[in-house]
Amino acid sequence: MDNCLQKVIQNINIEEGKEVIINTLVNIYFKEGISTKELAKSNLLPIPLVTAIKKEFIKEKILLQDRGIRLTSKGKDFVEKELGFYGLNKELYMKLCLEPWKEHKEIKEVREELSEIFMNRPQADVTIDQSKCTLDTAMKRAVLCLKNSSLIGKRVLCVGDDDLVSIALGFLLKKLFTDIKYSKTSILVLDIDERIINYINNIAEEKQLPVKSEYVDLRKPLPQKFRGEFDSFFTDPPYTLQGMNLFLSRGIEALKYQCGLNVFLSYAHKSPEFELAMQKNFVAMGLRVSEILTSFNAYDGAGIIGGVGQMIVLKTTNGSKPLIEGDYNELIYTGELKVTVRLYKCKNCGEVIKVGTSEHFKTIEELKEKGCIKCDGKLFDLDHKETKL
Repeated sequence: MDNCLQKVIQNINIEEGKEVIINTLVNIYFKEGISTKELAKSNLLPIPLVTAIKKEFIKEKILLQDRGIRLTSKGKDFVEKELGFYGLNKELYMKLCLEPWKEHKEIKEVREELSEIFMNRPQADVTIDQSKCTLDTAMKRAVLCLKNSSLIGKRVLCVGDDDLVSIALGFLLKKLFTDIKYSKTSILVLDIDERIINYINNIAEEKQLPVKSEYVDLRKPLPQKFRGEFDSFFTDPPYTLQGMNLFLSRGIEALKYQCGLNVFLSYAHKSPEFELAMQKNFVAMGLRVSEILTSFNAYDGAGIIGGVGQMIVLKTTNGSKPLIEGDYNELIYTGELKVTVRLYKCKNCGEVIKVGTSEHFKTIEELKEKGCIKCDGKLFDLDHKETKL
């Protein structure tokens, strides 16, 4: 069956990439009898191109023209067994794709299941620019992945995942399939934080999710076993150009060598000059902007970015390539490039204590946990802060 798909891809030689051809089959699977015009509209393709794709699949006995376009039994088997749609709740899938941001009861149920898991996740480590997104945001990211045809039967990568998007994706899959064993999706997390790795792996094992997490320092070359293996990736990188470029570069290396694959980039809202620099780097990496969802992400705390951030959906092209290869020795974290020292006053004795990446106490959470150096008090007020550029 995969040979049939390869024949169609070779005969059509579509610039939009393999994924668009696959998506036409998925569209027909969910709407038997769809017209050529509607199929073209759904995939943003010209009608003559969709007609050519249709004819090639008819030759391979995957499709037939009968009161619209329909799958043959061979075609249905391909979509279900090869593309991973067997055992899927088609009604729920369609509902989430058509109305992704509606408060569906199934999404509410998943959020309830995830509530305690998200509440107990490791404390954010601000020294490596962690700022945990809310549970609602993690679920929105999971639904966005589904909506963009990047979840069912796919290999999904999370380049860093203190937000637990991998876990949200896993729970969404459990809701979508009658039995999770039918799902062909696999999700991998690459992270430098051992706390996050262990937490994700423990939850995945306990809840029988198709999720694994491994230690990777992205400043080192991406291990060969991860290269060219994935269909999409999520990343919420450090809010510096250096950090963004590094995380995107490693993600691009991990993607399959195809046009039209999705990159889900969460990033702070920045100044026009900064965002122009970002977009220049997207172009340098051969990525095109498909969609920008402003204020899509909400974070717990994260005062430095106002508690909200944007979701930028990027797509690969035939010219996609990493901007950074090999070892990377430059600074990437906000605290390294813009050192901020906060001075906190103990409410009990008035002692003023410095907190910052270059100080004894790296974070206020660490200070609260260990207590005042003079009286062991646990309550502090921010006195003032100093910035060292």
